[in-house]
Amino acid sequence: MLNFIDCALSHTFRPPSKNDWHIFPKTGIFIAVTTSRKGRKMKYQKLKNQEAQWKWRYLIKKSRDGEAITRYEERSLADAKVKELLDAQNYPEQIESWIAENMAENLVIKLDQAIRARRKRFFNAEKQSTKKKSIDLEYGVWSRLSKYSRKMNMTLSETISYMIDERESKALYESQMSAMKAGLKDLLKK
Repeated sequence: MLNFIDCALSHTFRPPSKNDWHIFPKTGIFIAVTTSRKGRKMKYQKLKNQEAQWKWRYLIKKSRDGEAITRYEERSLADAKVKELLDAQNYPEQIESWIAENMAENLVIKLDQAIRARRKRFFNAEKQSTKKKSIDLEYGVWSRLSKYSRKMNMTLSETISYMIDERESKALYESQMSAMKAGLKDLLKK
């Protein structure tokens, strides 16, 4: 078993086994789905440059929101380190070294979780079948939808699609019935 992720940018590269590889057609990247040292399946390739930008954006947003992103108590030193991070925007290696040397301890886990979620969304957006969007529902609506989904033995998404299809079918049926009624009235008038 491999402990790394193999990728090839060449469109002529052919992976050895269809089951072990994932192809992202828009980017032309082949990714080997392998097992990590702990035995868990690694689903997404780590993109160092892209993830450095995501980390930079995350930290800058936190800083602009007034949260302390550095491990330094002194305000002037913290501001200088944030300025260093701002200047490192287009240099992934500098961003990573800044994070290792200066980032606040309480942000380590939060940053890892944010990047993991962003990586998942990034790769899931490559394929229409895995692309996700979120919606806000009131609790009562969610509860009713959830009960109906369990009753129908479907996911929430499948239930919503089913309900939309049913409504469209009903609307089509109603329009056909009204056309038939109008036709019958015309026949009876003659």
